[in-house]
Amino acid sequence: MADLDSSSRQNRVLSIEKSVRDILIAIGEDPNREGLADTPARVAKMYMEVFSGLAEDPSNHFETTFSADQHEDMVIVKDITFYSMCEHHLLPFFGRAHIAYLPEDGRLAGLSKVARLVRSVARKPQLQERLSTQCVEILWKSLRPRGVLAVVEAEHLCMAMRGVNAPGSTTVTVVSRGEFEKNSALREEALRLLRS
Repeated sequence: MADLDSSSRQNRVLSIEKSVRDILIAIGEDPNREGLADTPARVAKMYMEVFSGLAEDPSNHFETTFSADQHEDMVIVKDITFYSMCEHHLLPFFGRAHIAYLPEDGRLAGLSKVARLVRSVARKPQLQERLSTQCVEILWKSLRPRGVLAVVEAEHLCMAMRGVNAPGSTTVTVVSRGEFEKNSALREEALRLLRS
């Protein structure tokens, strides 16, 4: 987590390592056996990475914007790959996000900033529905566009490997604001472009 000082970071790593060791003991494993001896440290390092969004403000990606001669036509960034962790079971869900927005007065964001937004919002214990809404709300507040639309498609391992055992199933969430919410023809055009 980028914004933590080294002492805070080390304390979190040690706490995660101890917790993972305790889990291994609780499920009946020997955390000292060869294959598991380094597992607590590996899991701690992974958790610090996959939950790094907890230490970020995703709206910071839009502190710098630019203008493109009154460009007000649709901007779409498709197939943004993301990985997140379901907050209910701490199992991964992963997929692709597609974001469209209608600039106001040519106010644009760098295309990589849209991808960074998705990844930042995804890197915390999350729900797909909240992830979709947060992406839209942050773009809506940061760019003040005429409209924003997000379509997020993901596979959830909490559905695939436990419970209902439905591997390969995909959950799709759609969130819109502004003109995409009010104008059904415009919304349908955006959804068609996202599907193509």
